[in-house]
Amino acid sequence: MPSVETIRDEILHHLTYSMGKDADHASVYDWRMALSLALRDRVVAPWFAATRKTWEQGRKRVYYLSMEFLIGRMLEDAAINLGLRATCRSAIEGLGLDWYEVIENEPDAALGNGGLGRLAACYMESMASLGCPGYGYGIRYEHGLFKQRFEGGQQVETPEDWLKQRHPWEFERPESAYVIGFKGHVETVDGKTHWVPGETVLAEAYDMPVIGWEGKWANTLRLWSAKPTEMFDLARFNHGDYAAAAEPEALARTLSRVLYPDDTTFAGKELRLKQEYFLTAAALQDILRRHLAAGLALTDLPEHVAIQMNDTHPAIAGPELIRLLCDEHGMEFTQSIEITVQCLGYTNHTLLPEALEHWATYLMGTVLPRHMQIIEKIDSWHRRNHPNRPHYVGIVKHQEVRMGELAFITSHKVNGVSALHTELIKKNLFPELNKLHPGRIINQTNGITPRRWLRMANPALSHLIIDTIGEGWEGDLDRLRELEPFIEDSAFLDKFMAAKRTNKEHLAAWIAQSEGITVNPDAIFDIQVKRLHEYKRQLMNILQTIGEWHEMRENPQVDYQPRVKIFGGKAAPGYFAAKQIIRLIKDAAEVINNDPLIGDRLKIVYPANYNVSMAERLIPAADLSEQISTAGKEASGTGNMKFALNGALTLGTLDGANVEIREQVGAENFFLFGLTADEVIERRRDPEHARHAILDSPLLQDVLQMIAEGRFSKDEPERYHDLVHNMWNSDYFLVASDFEAYRSSQKEVDVAFGDRASWAKMAALNTARMGFFSSDRAIAGYMKDIWDAKSAL
Repeated sequence: MPSVETIRDEILHHLTYSMGKDADHASVYDWRMALSLALRDRVVAPWFAATRKTWEQGRKRVYYLSMEFLIGRMLEDAAINLGLRATCRSAIEGLGLDWYEVIENEPDAALGNGGLGRLAACYMESMASLGCPGYGYGIRYEHGLFKQRFEGGQQVETPEDWLKQRHPWEFERPESAYVIGFKGHVETVDGKTHWVPGETVLAEAYDMPVIGWEGKWANTLRLWSAKPTEMFDLARFNHGDYAAAAEPEALARTLSRVLYPDDTTFAGKELRLKQEYFLTAAALQDILRRHLAAGLALTDLPEHVAIQMNDTHPAIAGPELIRLLCDEHGMEFTQSIEITVQCLGYTNHTLLPEALEHWATYLMGTVLPRHMQIIEKIDSWHRRNHPNRPHYVGIVKHQEVRMGELAFITSHKVNGVSALHTELIKKNLFPELNKLHPGRIINQTNGITPRRWLRMANPALSHLIIDTIGEGWEGDLDRLRELEPFIEDSAFLDKFMAAKRTNKEHLAAWIAQSEGITVNPDAIFDIQVKRLHEYKRQLMNILQTIGEWHEMRENPQVDYQPRVKIFGGKAAPGYFAAKQIIRLIKDAAEVINNDPLIGDRLKIVYPANYNVSMAERLIPAADLSEQISTAGKEASGTGNMKFALNGALTLGTLDGANVEIREQVGAENFFLFGLTADEVIERRRDPEHARHAILDSPLLQDVLQMIAEGRFSKDEPERYHDLVHNMWNSDYFLVASDFEAYRSSQKEVDVAFGDRASWAKMAALNTARMGFFSSDRAIAGYMKDIWDAKSAL
């Protein structure tokens, strides 16, 4: 291992020769870049070595296609996996700098939105930690999803600017560029079908090394940036048509500018489909180029290549691979589809119908005319292979291409991401296809990397674990079970809760500085952070919070347990209902936080622009993890795992991975409430379920009445009339039906938190029993059951 002096000298070298600064005039940005480049140098050697070993041994590679890779800050993560965090910190502090100021200078890469992208990042890190040769493929978004801020309590979207600075972790690869086509027409010449695109762009690669635990192996995250095939129209420029001269560049950049453009318009839908094809087509050309460069036959592709589609966004991979094999390499259609099915795997992440993409046949046929033909051929081939089907469900139906069905049919394995979710895929989502392909649907419960989500995010707890059971648990999370004998030791529990208190104090100081809100570290830190969606039921949380406030005012003599309610998350720009819920939370916070009768007994905090770095602040400080989705709607979740690993108790429904978390940590260490998935279906059969539930809850009636009267929106009393009307007359996600059970569970939390010794045991047992949820376990499952891939370590 390098010494502190060696690392210091490497930092100073890069400060001078890479940043062009001397120590007396360097900014924090300069120091952070110099440190990043010094660490990057140490990543390159294992990265190159891993690539050489994969080539020399002819190992099977895994290719992970995802529209999102929410990688977060990379500097400290790399330092930890290289075993150099303490050394780097000493070197930086020896140079007179503040370690935390330096690492927090790094912006989050704006390459994702939520759980889907963070899962992809965890999986890339675990693939490297396990020595699974792999590539991740995504898009190098200039502006990501959006940067969230609040004006008058409303969400306002502005562009992310993470690339306004140089990104030190990437290597530009202009030699790895592929032409990607759109639109045009299809020709048949001498019996061979040929697509003639009407538009083309260039996909240029940017590579980031992903270093695994202990620096033994590194894989590649390759992101594509769209560039014009024709840079600039000089003739138009010289004729004074300056805007038109730059059109090719502007059109290309649009493809890699924003994650998930608003697709409520036809133009937005077209752009989104183009983005998905841009990612997938570039990746598949790259995969085939690498395979052929090794001197391998395309008929042997499944022996050397496993391609995982992370949700339906890359589902066009099936038709595109078939097109390349047939049209570009002369393979017969049936053979090409058989090879495609053997190579592809599909991870389903949602049971929501609107999230399983459907493209109008007109749009697909216009943007990708050859692919529309191939999709129809796949549909016919599949239908011919299953002639005795009672109710055949095809890919093309009602003038739509259904991407979930396409992904299913062109994959050899389809996996759910929790045990419950997998069963619901079989039963509710793809029941007919499951009957036609028994055994194709399997489960691989999600996981999280303990290196980032415990070792890096929670140094206070990590040091206690090391002091208690020794080092090495970061690479074998099942070892956390070794903590259990110490949970009867009051001295250990005191240290455990002291680590939690340290995290809460740090978070309270950050909230005071960033939000101007003073919170009590002795209060329950009750946190719900996730994408804003009605099924995740942030609405139920804020309604119960308002109800708690109302009860405090009505019964001031009662000794209520102090609580800090913390929310975080973004709503899609076109999702009006979700934006209304955000605004209600902000409006309620304005009233409740400034109520002198309540004081610090109840506070609401909603920081803007929730991202990975904010999660790393919030999760270690949480006492209570809110996982309250309507049962049957959350596929898995990974936030629930991160909270429990860091010693937060879960308040949740039997949904997604909550079921397995409860099994692992013990029912007595989990606050369960709410309808089951089957009970949800049964309750919806009553068209008056919302009204009945509200009439059975006097407190909920009072809360809705206060909202309807404008108690939290005096400047616009009717602001939430639509929201209240929906609660009384629709309430599809059963907020009212679960409200009283949720409220009762919150009372149980209050009582449990009052017995600090008992709470400490419950919290510590959550940490000790979370080994199953390591992403290393999940990736080992993918390697064995889906990819047929072996470790190179």
